[in-house]
Amino acid sequence: MSKSRHLINVVLLVLIGTVGLYFLFDFMFPLPTPAVSQAGPIDTMFQAHFVIMAFLFALIMVIMMYAVFVFRRQPGDEEDAAHVHGNTTLEIVWTVVPTIVVIAFGIYGVVVFNDIRAAQEGEMVVEVIGRQWSWSFSYPEYDDAPAGQLVLPVNRPVVLHMESEDVLHAFWVPEFRVKQDLLPGRVTELRFTPTVIGDYKLRCAEICGAEHAAMLADVRVVSQAEFDQFIIEAQDEPPWAELTPAERGEIWYGTERGFNCVSCHSLDGTPGVGPSWLGIYMAERPMDDGRVLIGDEEYLLLSILEPNADIVAGYQPGNMPLNYGERFAEREAELMDRLGIEIDIADDLVAFIKTLAE
Repeated sequence: MSKSRHLINVVLLVLIGTVGLYFLFDFMFPLPTPAVSQAGPIDTMFQAHFVIMAFLFALIMVIMMYAVFVFRRQPGDEEDAAHVHGNTTLEIVWTVVPTIVVIAFGIYGVVVFNDIRAAQEGEMVVEVIGRQWSWSFSYPEYDDAPAGQLVLPVNRPVVLHMESEDVLHAFWVPEFRVKQDLLPGRVTELRFTPTVIGDYKLRCAEICGAEHAAMLADVRVVSQAEFDQFIIEAQDEPPWAELTPAERGEIWYGTERGFNCVSCHSLDGTPGVGPSWLGIYMAERPMDDGRVLIGDEEYLLLSILEPNADIVAGYQPGNMPLNYGERFAEREAELMDRLGIEIDIADDLVAFIKTLAE
């Protein structure tokens, strides 16, 4: 068989192998459905890498296997093969060509990187805080409205201003493709334009401690009308993280956002269904069984979470619901999921009661 025939065979086999491997790689490593405009050039670069990897693997394996099967020693052939001491032209080619390819991909990567990080007209700024192990967001354009989930209007450019409160974290939504580290003491930026309405999941992509895998947050891309409604609700939210425990406790005491403690417990000494909260902190509390307890923090917490454990003289057991612990836990979890803040409602109520001196 002539040299040209061998060359044609190898070229054909390499092309077939490249196409087959490309589709195999594409099947084995599928990318999530793209949801931002920046995903296009990034996915194209991924596909270009798949092509190069498929070609190089096919080139090496085809030449090696072709040589093994076509140029193997034939039965009865006892002659020594020709000794090859090198080929300068071949060595130059396999050094120069890969170098050019690597440089070209480097330039390609820089162009894509600069393109996806370029500022866009009409960008909406969202401030992102990462901490062990939760996320919180605020919207400076809308009076710093707080949120524990990232809600974005579709087709509007977004720039995230991100910072960590403790260790390294990383913002990563697979459908958005882009990713950026959060550093303590330094603000980093990430830009993208959501294009597909839907629900996504934000993950931390830097191992940041024991609960790293649980450092998640919901990301919602919504219509402009739904986003406007979200902002209205977020702006009406009290700044929970900025309030003192006693200030939050006063809210929990009320009816609008609280647990309606006001319906049974007055703040002015007036008896109600339950004892007034006025002046009970560190005061002597006579019980219906003759004991006298001191209204310290432990007593107040037990009275809130287990109201039938100690009944004040003159009052009846069973008037106060027994499920406040569960209700508090549900509200605390909801605030953590929605706003990314961690609070203890029972402790807040105790802090408020401590301020009610006679």
